Amino acid sequence: MKRQFKPGNMLYPVPAVMVSCADKNGNTNIITIAWTGTVCSDPAMVYISVRKERHSYSMIKESGEFVINLTTQKLTRAADLCGVKSGRNTDKWALAKLTPVAASVVKAPLIDESPVNIECRVSDVIELGSHDMFLAEVVAVNVSEEYFDKNDRFDMNAAGLVAYSHGEYYALGELIGNFGYSVRKK
Repeated sequence: MKRQFKPGNMLYPVPAVMVSCADKNGNTNIITIAWTGTVCSDPAMVYISVRKERHSYSMIKESGEFVINLTTQKLTRAADLCGVKSGRNTDKWALAKLTPVAASVVKAPLIDESPVNIECRVSDVIELGSHDMFLAEVVAVNVSEEYFDKNDRFDMNAAGLVAYSHGEYYALGELIGNFGYSVRKK
């Protein structure tokens, strides 16, 4: 037996990322986003969905750029803080003890503590209702050296990434399979 709910967003878990942005005057901010993902691999494209009333919305709309910074278990408290405090009256960088560093392509800063920083340039803004979707091309990716293994392979899973599910943060857990394992010969 199933219980029916009203239509809503029940697609969980999702990534919990910190998006850094800057306006044309050099003011910066961090917004925590759970509505984000991949939309295309060639060219590499992603999206974030942001409410119009959020402080970062106008910064991203004006500059046409942002950085998706992946969140780890160590960064979960900072990510939560950046999601509940407004940048209109709070310096989230200082409050969350995060370090802004210059990006390689865009003007928005990277969060130094994040293991992966995805520099993005907005290609389209799609007005959807409660949120607008910023569709963006990935113009650069920066990864922390500490997560490269002895074979010089980036081990993203060693970073301790987190997911967000219906108001709660979870550490990603044990490996249960990999792509194609269901059809691979034993």
